[in-house]
Amino acid sequence: MYRNLTESMKKLIYLSILFFAQIFFGQTIILNKVLKSNTNSDKIFYKIDPSKVTSEYLGELEVQGFSDDDVKVFGMIYKKAKEIGANAFSYQPFETVDGSVQKFDYAHYRLNLYYVPANTFPKEDNIIYLIASPYKKQSIGVNKDNIVFQPRTYIKKTLSAGEIITISTKKLLGSTIKLAGQADQPVQYFQFSAFSVNSNPYGTPGVNVKSGDITRLEQSYGQFLTTIYEEFK
Repeated sequence: MYRNLTESMKKLIYLSILFFAQIFFGQTIILNKVLKSNTNSDKIFYKIDPSKVTSEYLGELEVQGFSDDDVKVFGMIYKKAKEIGANAFSYQPFETVDGSVQKFDYAHYRLNLYYVPANTFPKEDNIIYLIASPYKKQSIGVNKDNIVFQPRTYIKKTLSAGEIITISTKKLLGSTIKLAGQADQPVQYFQFSAFSVNSNPYGTPGVNVKSGDITRLEQSYGQFLTTIYEEFK
């Protein structure tokens, strides 16, 4: 029966399916503004402070609607950014009527897109980010401290040379990791998870983790989470 449909009818059906799938997912990613594009094969997509990094502004991306599937959202953002050759981004807050900066809204935000020469990204040596699950409150042991992470929050810690930090989910069959400060150690991102998470959002298979696990994240994805999550100290 489908073979007898006209091409216009087939196209209408396809667009309808795409539309309802987008509604079901609950989020739309659009390129609001494109000033220029850059041709490069960089896989990275790092967060920058454009006032501190020499960068080429390419355009603006807007996220509309909420989804708790951060991996899928980042994959969509990454794909859109790569359409114009962006390898860096920064958060662009909306301004309110009175000129103040609007509080971050998970359901509606903007990212500026840039190209930065890969060898000029600033380093954060001996920095670790500990990132909560998006779904549930968790109690995490950091050395002798017990830290309660609310969903969608993170903390940033600096390791001094020779310092050792122990991080534990404190659960049966959970994880414990030890990290040591050392010279020129690149920044690291870890997320506490109770679900399946893809640690490399470039289309490769995800990493299935058991309850209470600690997953090390690829830097681009980790920096995205620290953009849309709230830091607490």
